[in-house]
Amino acid sequence: MDLIGAGQNIVFLALGLGALGLQVWALVTAIRFSGPSYPAAGKQSKPLWVTITAVASAIGFVSLGANPLGFLNIISVAAVAYFLVGVKPALQSVQGPGGRTSSGPYGGW
Repeated sequence: MDLIGAGQNIVFLALGLGALGLQVWALVTAIRFSGPSYPAAGKQSKPLWVTITAVASAIGFVSLGANPLGFLNIISVAAVAYFLVGVKPALQSVQGPGGRTSSGPYGGW
């Protein structure tokens, strides 16, 4: 393999790992927020967003070995980017950062 081809493979691997990391981060974030927070924030249901981010993560994992710049992987990155930029801030405004409330059983922290 020539030097340019090896360099391109490294760049593709880095892009694929970055996309997969973003997709898994969105999945974990979608799971952490409670179910009632989604409708309270004016967004779709939690099962829908968890499914979207889980499918996106699966596509990212499969694309890692094949083509990280493939059409399906680009669409899945766009979907999780929408979740992270549009849905997550709305959920945080309802429930607080990290998907948890700031009050314990004996009041606020």
